[in-house]
Amino acid sequence: MADPDVLSSPSGSDDDNDIVTEGSAFVHNEPAQDDKDLPKVESEMEVLHEKVKKQIIKEGHGKKPPKLATCFLNYRAWVKSTSHKFEDSWQEQRPIELILGKEKAEMAGLGIGIASMRSGERALFHVGWELGYGKEGNFSFPNVPPMADLVYEVELIGFDEAKEGKARSDMTVEERIEAAERRKVEGNDYFKEKKVEEAMQQYEMAIAYMGDDFMFQLFGKYRDMALAVKNPCHLNMAACLIKLKRYEEAIGQCTIVLSEDENNVKALFRRGKARAELGQTDAAREDFEKARKYAPQDKAIVRELHLLAAHDKAVYQKQKEIYKGIFGPRPEPKPMRSNWLVLFWQWLVALVCRLFRIHRSKAD
Repeated sequence: MADPDVLSSPSGSDDDNDIVTEGSAFVHNEPAQDDKDLPKVESEMEVLHEKVKKQIIKEGHGKKPPKLATCFLNYRAWVKSTSHKFEDSWQEQRPIELILGKEKAEMAGLGIGIASMRSGERALFHVGWELGYGKEGNFSFPNVPPMADLVYEVELIGFDEAKEGKARSDMTVEERIEAAERRKVEGNDYFKEKKVEEAMQQYEMAIAYMGDDFMFQLFGKYRDMALAVKNPCHLNMAACLIKLKRYEEAIGQCTIVLSEDENNVKALFRRGKARAELGQTDAAREDFEKARKYAPQDKAIVRELHLLAAHDKAVYQKQKEIYKGIFGPRPEPKPMRSNWLVLFWQWLVALVCRLFRIHRSKAD
């Protein structure tokens, strides 16, 4: 069999722009991370600056971003003294773009922290108020009190040096699509090397170039060009997330594609796989049936439908055994006597009784 990470998919043969995962199972669920409170991190505290300290939550890979690199990240921010969370890019599902050396004054401490990170790294930063919102604080959005020390939880998705110091908003349409395409290709290379998390980071960066505000402005051939890069990245993200057993997120990535192309076979197939893993068998079957409508000969779709049928049969048998244990075995039905036999016995009894009476009367 070919490399299991780069196989033909339900929409036909894949090229280098798309990937598909194999394997099936049912019901894997992980508890959602509690992101309301300050995370508890036990790693050693590293001093980056008099007012910036760092604790690593998860190690990254590769080199650190240089000055003027365009960094893509997700973060949450709290007021340290009250544990009040005032920003969360994860919740908004929109990565933040920050150019090192050109960050806003209130993000100076955050910039120092990001400069110490590697792609894929996740860390906690303790930032003094002097490198945050300062002596006055901020009373609009976000609401931060005066002289408030801050805590940031940050994940560096990646960074781009190709257009040093150039923000996405300053790029032409062609430049943004080209940058996204470059990240997608790098992600596919990582995936082929089985570096799933690194691949996912590249897809996230590619998608960041194709944000909603950007897509809203595109029409005609430019929109088609952008979707030709953006949709495969969402589908490949879904494939990565399925491998990492993050099924709810995989469903979300597929649903984004289906909002643009409701009959996309790969999106239906992968969403169906993720739903099946969560035990959402009815919804999974609906996705697989719709995918089969547009790819009736695809063996992967047929296999998944067979697995769902086998799963349903196993569940039915199990329930049958449970009910049998509760109510006990059904009693065997008693055979019914024929009517003529009953009548014969009634006649015979009556005859005996009559003969007995006659015999007694003669004796008297």
